Parts: sequence; C-alpha cells; structure tokens
Amino acid sequence: MTETFRAMHRPGDPFVIPNPWDLGSAAMLKGLGFAALATTSAGLAFHLGQREGKPGCAAAIRQAAEIKAATGLPVSADLEMGLGDSPESAAETVRRAAEAGLDGCSIEDATGDPAAPIYDFGLTVERIAAAVEAARGLDRDFVLTARAENFLHGRRDLGDTLDRLEAFAAAGADVLYAPGLPDLEAIRAVGALGKPVNALMGGSGAMFTLAELTEAGVARVSVGSAFARLAYGAFISAAREISASGDFSALRPAASFAEIEALLP
Repeated sequence: MTETFRAMHRPGDPFVIPNPWDLGSAAMLKGLGFAALATTSAGLAFHLGQREGKPGCAAAIRQAAEIKAATGLPVSADLEMGLGDSPESAAETVRRAAEAGLDGCSIEDATGDPAAPIYDFGLTVERIAAAVEAARGLDRDFVLTARAENFLHGRRDLGDTLDRLEAFAAAGADVLYAPGLPDLEAIRAVGALGKPVNALMGGSGAMFTLAELTEAGVARVSVGSAFARLAYGAFISAAREISASGDFSALRPAASFAEIEALLP
C-alpha cells in the first residue's frame, strides 16, 4: 500500500490528502472518495480537549494507527517534532510509526518551545538525515515528509526556509512541506528543489485553487487542522447563540442522519 501512496506523489498532478481529526471524520472522508489521509496534531489535541502540542507523539501514532485500521487507506501521521530533540529520537519516531503500520509521517523543525520555536539549522538537518536513514533501514517502503515551520512561528524568512528544505532534500526526504507560504512563487521555489511538494490550504498562508497549485507544480495538498476548526467553529457559533439568546435556529444546517450514515461503512 505504501508503494501506491508514494506513486500518488506526482509534481504538477496533485492529490488532496485531507486531515481527519477522529475516526468518524476519517470514515466520512473515505466515504467521500479520498484515497489517502493525513492526521492533524492540532485536530487530535482539540478532539482530546487539549491545546495543540499537548497530546505528544505517542498519542499521535496511536490515533493514526487507529485511523489506518478503521479505513484501510494509506495514512501519513503528523508527528510534530517527534519523540524528542535529538537525531536519535527522530529516527526512533520513524521506526515506531512504521511499526504501527503507517505509510509515512512528517517530522518538523519546530521545537514546541515558544522561547526558541525553531531548531538550529545544523541540528534540524541532522534530525531529518537520521529520520531518512531510519526510513531506508525499514523492511518496507515509508514516505518521509520533512517540514520547515518558519512561517507558522513568525519567522517570515523564505531564504532560510528554502535553505532548510534544500538540505532536507539533499538528506533524502521524500516530500517537502513548508506550511504558511505567502504566494505561489514561494511554492514554485520549493518545487524547484526537485522533490514532491505538499501545500497546505486553510492555514495561515495564502489560499489557492487546485488548478493554481497544479500549475505551481505541487504534488500533494493537505488542509491541516482546517476541517476540525471548521466543524468546531460551527459548533461554537451555534452554542454561543443558544447560550446568549435561547434561539435554536443555528442547529438547522446540521447534517441529517441519512447524509452522515451514507458515508459510513
């Protein structure tokens, strides 16, 4: 199955890999015809009633494995920084994700520490190189996505972001991903590094159509936590209206039982 997942990554012919936040949303996305899924660390946190970054890597691997088992689709897990700061922990993250049956994962250069949110260049390249070595040492295929997180942490430095992604590509990462890029030119610049590019729509960066992303050479499009935030946003808005005014009309757009159950196995 992972070989099929890898083959889906064709620059200039992107597929949408949506991000469920629980088993129900995963089943419905399969029912809507999506061919592969990626988890969302923020969506997992919200599902568990926690702030982003709190559940941790082990919980993310468990949830991704549950989604894989429930849907039978290729699944790539959002594992944030992984199990720790060291290159060895990045390698162990890949091995555990593979042992859980996942088809891929992403490892990012964000530290989880607000005081120093991005790993130093040298360390982050060592981490990706160790993750690549672990992936290549497996007895099956595994798609490793390397993420450069500058734009999500107030560091709008495209040059440094491209330098990091170029180093990740040289280290052997399979997919490059820089969430929050400001324009199509920046996305094209990532594609020029010679690896399949994942573009995030629905995050803090600019929004483009699938046709525009195709022209820019993107291979894969994800939505991160956007589906989860969309669902929770509708819930919060309706609950606020009921609490404030006693008016229950905000519940009218709710999906019917028939519509939901038609997407479930």
